[in-house]
Amino acid sequence: MAAKSLQELFVEELRDMYDGEKRLTKALPRMAKAAESEELGAAFTNHLRETEKQVQRLEQVFRTIGEPVRGKKCDGIMGIVEEGKHAMDELEGSVLDAALIAGAQKVEHYEIASYGTLAYFAELLGNDKAKDLLGQTLDEEKAADEKLSTIAKSKVNREALMGAGTEDERYEYARSTRHGSRRSSGRAMAHDRSRGGVRGNAGGRRRRS
Repeated sequence: MAAKSLQELFVEELRDMYDGEKRLTKALPRMAKAAESEELGAAFTNHLRETEKQVQRLEQVFRTIGEPVRGKKCDGIMGIVEEGKHAMDELEGSVLDAALIAGAQKVEHYEIASYGTLAYFAELLGNDKAKDLLGQTLDEEKAADEKLSTIAKSKVNREALMGAGTEDERYEYARSTRHGSRRSSGRAMAHDRSRGGVRGNAGGRRRRS
């Protein structure tokens, strides 16, 4: 049944997120088990515990507004979870970790948009209790997204880059990177010598030969 008022839309969106969170409580353990990075696996396990609490908060919101606790198929999160299943079937190692983070952040961004909207709806409807409960979950989703970004940037994405290709290709990549740095340094020193000196300290002074 189509929502005809903001109150009805609020309830429909709550049911959407309730179904989505319940799906995530089943998906997160699989993601934690599939992750190669211990830090990533621990992040998924920690977020599972948060998600279980978020389900309970949604149940509190339903009771606050006098509606039965019931979900409605969340096509958005269901689609992202299915993408994650395909990644776990087809990928491995650090490349799989990068894919798991990408999928998890898609979910986080969906949830951040949804909970932000729900909290605002609750405010407009004058339900401060629901607003506070939904706001707590919104803050957790933002923190989870930031944690995933940190893991991706500090380790996983670089390992996925180095992990691509054959062992010989990875060796050549690392070798060319090191030699490229040395050649750049050598060219810079040669350029300075041609100008009558070598690079000085941070103050920019040159020692004349």
